[in-house]
Amino acid sequence: MERFDIVVIGGGSAGEAAVHLATGRGASVAVIDKELFGGSCPFWACMPSKALLHAARVHHAGGDYDWSKASDFRDYMIVREGTDFPDDNGHVKSLEGAGATVIRGAARFDGPGRVIVTSDDAADRELEAGAVIVAVGTQPKLIELPGLDEIEPWTNRHGTSTRELPRSLVILGAGPTGVELSQVYARYGVPVTIVHPAEHINDKDHPKSSDLVAEALQSEGVTLRLGVRAERVESGGGSDGAHLVTLSDGSSVEGHEIMLAVGREVPLDALNLGSIGVTPEEGHVTPDEKLRIAENVYVIGDAGGPEMHTHLAHYQGEIAARLALGDDVTPDHTAIPRAIYTEPEAASVGLKVDEAKERGIDAVEFSVDLGPTAKGYTAEATGHCTIVVDRRAKVLVGAFLAGPGVSETIHEAVLAVKLRTPLAVLADTIHAFPTVARVLGTAFMNAHRELEGGSS
Repeated sequence: MERFDIVVIGGGSAGEAAVHLATGRGASVAVIDKELFGGSCPFWACMPSKALLHAARVHHAGGDYDWSKASDFRDYMIVREGTDFPDDNGHVKSLEGAGATVIRGAARFDGPGRVIVTSDDAADRELEAGAVIVAVGTQPKLIELPGLDEIEPWTNRHGTSTRELPRSLVILGAGPTGVELSQVYARYGVPVTIVHPAEHINDKDHPKSSDLVAEALQSEGVTLRLGVRAERVESGGGSDGAHLVTLSDGSSVEGHEIMLAVGREVPLDALNLGSIGVTPEEGHVTPDEKLRIAENVYVIGDAGGPEMHTHLAHYQGEIAARLALGDDVTPDHTAIPRAIYTEPEAASVGLKVDEAKERGIDAVEFSVDLGPTAKGYTAEATGHCTIVVDRRAKVLVGAFLAGPGVSETIHEAVLAVKLRTPLAVLADTIHAFPTVARVLGTAFMNAHRELEGGSS
């Protein structure tokens, strides 16, 4: 039995953050992963998708960035040059350099404080831990759809790693993954159709943002089929060998590749959580305010929520390590930034006005159109800055932006929501001209003046 202060199950963004903080504090740490240390973000998600979006943006603007160059750049970003599978050696070296014991294999609990690791090429290893941090991430959600088993549907992995452009592409789902990759492929001349059951793409965002991005995608050739679901797939049933997807309204769409972007699932079944007295509900576990699901067992990152972002995973990783080492800290999930990196970008934090009202907040929304502003004129850009304000407390509870560079601009609002900065202070803050931040500042000033009865 090998003994460690902390055992981390999962070597992605959350797990790596936990390892580095804990080893930096002198703790003995083992980190286990059955596939790629580093997780999805550097290999299948954030980094390759953003590399492809960059390449597609340059190509769309007329720059020298054909698909071959874009594919090579993406392979460079995910350390996959000259091979089919990414190389995670850099992440392994970083973890080992920090002093962690790195173990490749499948982990499962064997009672409180006990973890067994199974691998194909070595005997099982039995670990004992003062605390266990579960950071297993998520995997693409597969759906039961008649005929789908007769083809090889894409997931986000195929979407971010293919070296050959598809002849045509149907994307089921219009969350951030589906939306971003639709723009990549459309900009490289691939006929793309998005099928999504909601009335707006990226429907958790503000409708103004969703509609602005939708207009941009449609202008670049993406076909949007909203408010309908896929009901069945016929392999090769379309024209020129494309797959035929029948929709819930009786119509159909065609694509030589079908990509599933309908959500993510948490791989909990193999962890044997029952041995520590935990029973997942509908494939999920819900940590308490200290990220715990059992005594000295913490769940972080995508597996624990409340949202799925690399930056949230890193934050929770460090918090969990501190908790495991005895610090009296509590994670603050009040102000989690969200962004999609299409052109235009969309970013948000906090609550939409209806969500705020559902929580009993006397909420009101203020919006400024980016188009007729100095930033809009000089950048030939459209967009908006919309804020949600608590009328009684006169603080910001949400912000929703779309336009150039809003993934950076949003962080002023993130800090304001986190600190409950008085609206009067935000309105009195100087913002550089001409920027999207200044448009956000105008929204602050408008809200302050109206709530103060017209005074400046």
